Amino acid sequence: MIVSMTGFGKSVLQLPSKKITIEIKSLNSKNLDLNVRTPSLYREKELSIRKLISKKLERGKVDFNLFLEVTGEETSSKINKTVTKQYITQLKEVVEGDDMELLKMAIRMPDAITTERDDIDEDEWKTIENEIKNTLNKIADYRASEGKALEDDLSLRVNNISELLEAVIKMDPERIEGVRERLRKGVEELKERVDENRFEQELVYYIEKFDITEEKVRLANHLEYFIKSINTPDSNGKKLGFIGQEMGREINTIGSKSNYAPMQKLVVQMKDELEKVKEQLLNVL
Repeated sequence: MIVSMTGFGKSVLQLPSKKITIEIKSLNSKNLDLNVRTPSLYREKELSIRKLISKKLERGKVDFNLFLEVTGEETSSKINKTVTKQYITQLKEVVEGDDMELLKMAIRMPDAITTERDDIDEDEWKTIENEIKNTLNKIADYRASEGKALEDDLSLRVNNISELLEAVIKMDPERIEGVRERLRKGVEELKERVDENRFEQELVYYIEKFDITEEKVRLANHLEYFIKSINTPDSNGKKLGFIGQEMGREINTIGSKSNYAPMQKLVVQMKDELEKVKEQLLNVL
């Protein structure tokens, strides 16, 4: 099963006096790169939030945002009455004006407004935590949906490489015969008598040098292993990436040994399909 690292989840939770909005976005990354943003009220819960996210999403560049909007009458900001009255008294000694105007001036002075730090209501936090889990389930579903599209494309590309490999296998006897003929013509152009036994020995040497039997077998095995790995219960992008590297080595070796233009065209097509596979694997969890 393929799971993408790209996803998005959003939830809105309405509490009696506040509205909580949770947004989680993820992109591809080699490891878990987690950025958590929360209001100062919930800063002490950041570690537990990180644990929830890392357990559920495992890998990717993840942005977590928790927004707080106060919708009720409660507020953490309060007027410091004692300080404000002192400011008004002092202002009366400096300027003339009615009490309302002096109050407007005093309220802007330092420490006239104080902000009290509220303690977290644990019952309320449990509700928020459940909503975070719900949002993580949403982004996980999104990733699974994206993963299905990735799986279909990867399977298509690998099957295309398999078909091109079959064409290479069918073409190989023709290629070997072409190598044999080119060597024979080269010898004939020298217009010299050649020891047939020595010629056959040299011919065997060059044919063995251009032989791609092992590469064909290994590439076929890698392609089969890739498809099996896609169909396992877990998504393992790193493992698929390693298999893709091995596929690339075999394809490159076939290309360097082929020495036959029609086969090299097939190799170029295989390389093109493999590059598309590698691009898609960057997004696989």
